[in-house]
Amino acid sequence: MTYTAKTFALPALEGISEKQVKVHLALYEGYVKNVNLLLSTIGMYQGVADEGGAVAVTEMRRRLAFEFNGMRLHEQYFEQFEGEKGGNRESLLAKAAEKKYGSGEKFIEHIRQVATTRGIGWVVVYYDKVGDTLHTVFVADHELGQLAGLPIILALDMWEHAYMVDHVPAEKKDYVNAFLANLNWSVVEKRFEAAMATSAA
Repeated sequence: MTYTAKTFALPALEGISEKQVKVHLALYEGYVKNVNLLLSTIGMYQGVADEGGAVAVTEMRRRLAFEFNGMRLHEQYFEQFEGEKGGNRESLLAKAAEKKYGSGEKFIEHIRQVATTRGIGWVVVYYDKVGDTLHTVFVADHELGQLAGLPIILALDMWEHAYMVDHVPAEKKDYVNAFLANLNWSVVEKRFEAAMATSAA
């Protein structure tokens, strides 16, 4: 299996420069490259009776989760900017956000609050079918802190590479505001509806 880097139909973004987007997309392509490299190298060592090779494969398997999740999270991140920004205040997601957070505005404010978590990582919104609820969490290092088995509804990259061309670390709130201002909520709403449909099946 070989993965191919996706292309995204991104409009001009308000508060996120074209240079920043290009830098970020190049980094995403690096994750795709490393996923393919790890999978092919692990495949070469399969069945090789070599103690050093076995140790190398074990460490590559540990690394694969970091690279693979980095690839997928970035795909979800960039997809959220495709199409027209904005969303539907009457959507199923809006109703779920109101149920969990009190209102759509409070949901967005909670995302901003989680984004102020110190350190590098992601703000990820999940849907939990068991509890029929949303969870907004901070995920570190791509593979650390993910909620097992829950579909991702929204992904906000909080690694410095996502904003350092345009903003210094002390200005990351400006980046978060720009992310939210450019977000095509209909992409997020469709993910939520798909997650609900899967849970009902």
